[in-house]
Amino acid sequence: MAALPEEPAEVVVPAAAGPAASPAALDRQTLVAVLQFLRRSNLRESEEILRREARLLGDDLGAAALSPAGAGLLAGPGSDGEPAGGEALLSRVTAATAIAIGGSVATVASSSPGVAAVAAVPPGKVGGGVVVEDQPDVSAVLSAYNQQGDPTLYEEYYSGLKHFIECSLDCHRAELSQLFYPLFVHMYLELVYNQHESEAKSFFERFHGDQECYYQDDLRVLSSLTKKEHMKGNETMLDFRTSKFVLRISRDSYQLLKRHLQEKQNNQIWNIVQEHLYIDIFDGMPRSKQQIDAMVGSLAGEAKREANKAKVFFGLLKEPEFDVPLDDEDEEGENEEGKPKKKKPKKDSVGSKSKKQDPNAPPQNRIPLPELKDSDKLDKVMNMKEAARRVRLGPECLPSICFYTFLNAYQGLTAVDITDDSSMIVGGFADSTVRVWSVTPRKLRSVKTAADLSLIDKESDDVLERIMDEKTASELKILYGHSGPVYGTSFSPDRNYLLSCSEDGTVRLWSLQTFTCLVGYKGHNYPVWDTQFSPYGYYFVSGGHDRVARLWATDHYQPLRIFAGHLADVTCTRFHPNSNYIATGSADRTIRLWDVLNGNCVRIFTGHKGPIHSLAFSPNGRFLATGATDGRVLLWDIGHGLMVGELKGHTDTVYALRFSRDGEILASGSMDNTVRLWDAVKAFEDLETDDFTTATGHINLPENSQDLLLGTYMTKSTPVVHLHFTRRNLLLAAGAYSSQ
Repeated sequence: MAALPEEPAEVVVPAAAGPAASPAALDRQTLVAVLQFLRRSNLRESEEILRREARLLGDDLGAAALSPAGAGLLAGPGSDGEPAGGEALLSRVTAATAIAIGGSVATVASSSPGVAAVAAVPPGKVGGGVVVEDQPDVSAVLSAYNQQGDPTLYEEYYSGLKHFIECSLDCHRAELSQLFYPLFVHMYLELVYNQHESEAKSFFERFHGDQECYYQDDLRVLSSLTKKEHMKGNETMLDFRTSKFVLRISRDSYQLLKRHLQEKQNNQIWNIVQEHLYIDIFDGMPRSKQQIDAMVGSLAGEAKREANKAKVFFGLLKEPEFDVPLDDEDEEGENEEGKPKKKKPKKDSVGSKSKKQDPNAPPQNRIPLPELKDSDKLDKVMNMKEAARRVRLGPECLPSICFYTFLNAYQGLTAVDITDDSSMIVGGFADSTVRVWSVTPRKLRSVKTAADLSLIDKESDDVLERIMDEKTASELKILYGHSGPVYGTSFSPDRNYLLSCSEDGTVRLWSLQTFTCLVGYKGHNYPVWDTQFSPYGYYFVSGGHDRVARLWATDHYQPLRIFAGHLADVTCTRFHPNSNYIATGSADRTIRLWDVLNGNCVRIFTGHKGPIHSLAFSPNGRFLATGATDGRVLLWDIGHGLMVGELKGHTDTVYALRFSRDGEILASGSMDNTVRLWDAVKAFEDLETDDFTTATGHINLPENSQDLLLGTYMTKSTPVVHLHFTRRNLLLAAGAYSSQ
């Protein structure tokens, strides 16, 4: 089959600004040339920054080039009376270009969809994981903090704004309060960068207690940055500096703020707002505190509304058409005709009776998918028979839960997966081993040696049985190969392969016929936190500490796609049921949805207050459930790009989420040693997704999610790390007993 075409990642190189030259040499033509280059490259944001720095306003570049006054542009005074020397300006040109190209993927991607592919490569990540440069030029990025006001007045500026916001009308106060955190961080960093260490310390101590509780971890990192030297290698700082913090504010509140800052002539704060914040203004009523709290909390603020406007084909692909033999018929199932696209066995196969194409589904051939083998068809037939006996779940009919506890797991259990037919379970361990168990009476056997295989009669009916070596039969197989803890495992849908990813930076593909390693995929430079097979096999995704998710095919040793845009580790990955999209959760507290076809980010979901650790798509492909260290489970409507539910109850990280086979129930498992069952049908019915809600992002979540909670099941002392519904809707859970 044709694999997904490999797209070489495009890298835009900023125009070389030449060696550090004297101000005399850097004449107005250079400035105009750089501005024109930025305009041609569609980097409007950077063009604006540069023009502001040079005090060159208006769009008329030509006039600037012709006017004699243009000659003074480079030697003109900087902000607050500091001369803007040629070198400072040059470093700012570099900074502006580095920001547009290196860090601020959102900035470029939102302004023009055409550049999104260019921006999809973070600094230092190009093509198949080749390192170009690990960070944007740090000094260039930091130089934007050069412009500064009187350090002794920073506390006064901030407390003045605080007083204004706290005294404003209730309807505006909640919205304007969003400014506190990003302004606090940027003002503190500006003081530290300009070596006003005592003022910075006093500023931090006075105002850090006013910030929202969900920023505590970020503030802890910030408090350790007390000297200019500390800032150079700090990733959190660079993220904050290079990606604009997004605030969503109504037009009325914004006008109020603007008027206040202009009246007070508070230029310092206004400069920060202009340079480091992106204010997404909407028309209509200001949002309430509850609505804002539901959506904020990520490293870079909320998502811009444009980020969630792209069309997403969330429907399911058409099921292959099968004649299902009845139970008393011969079950060989070898007379099927045609080879349609393989469908995820997990899906509700009863629904496959309908021959109609889902209007929201992607075209069947949008991405190349593997063809069905005879064994796959046989498995589908078995799946359909199982589905016919499936229990219909609901509030009145909850599933039984079978818990697999790993006892004496002194090696440290770090990952679990269960095959779709629930016949095998795999554990990844901190001692770098991968252990596979059979959970049926059928033992695990390897294929015979080549010499023994040559003696077998290949025409016999039971040839598949004869090739297995009975002498190797055992309940447990241990796979050695990784050189660090194994953080993610995933079985292929046909149960022939197993993926594992590790702290050693590799993803390994293991054969479940020979229980040996077939390939080691090297692309990530740091630990790989998660990996998952596509519902159709062949493709798989991985995500790691290098902040990038990669799409692979089993027969390519380099990634087919690199999904870049997260500002921190990619902690979990999931394929959409139709395999055209991939969801990634990150320690930057956002979830992104990526299009496999072109590598674009089509959804950004913000609202969690801690790193994301679990993702689950509903079987119909319309919804996504996400769990994080904040103990909340959030529900998202993929088509409209909106949060539609919040399930509160867990008191610790939610590590496992799974929908039942027909999507009636959502199960969540947590470090608080509980499994909770939620009524998914009720959570998703009567959704308010009218045009206004979609346009403004206003959501009204029900106050109490307890009426959606159907049951809570405690373990004695076992955190839940994996959940799985069998084909008949029995819920399997797994975790390692912890003695403390």
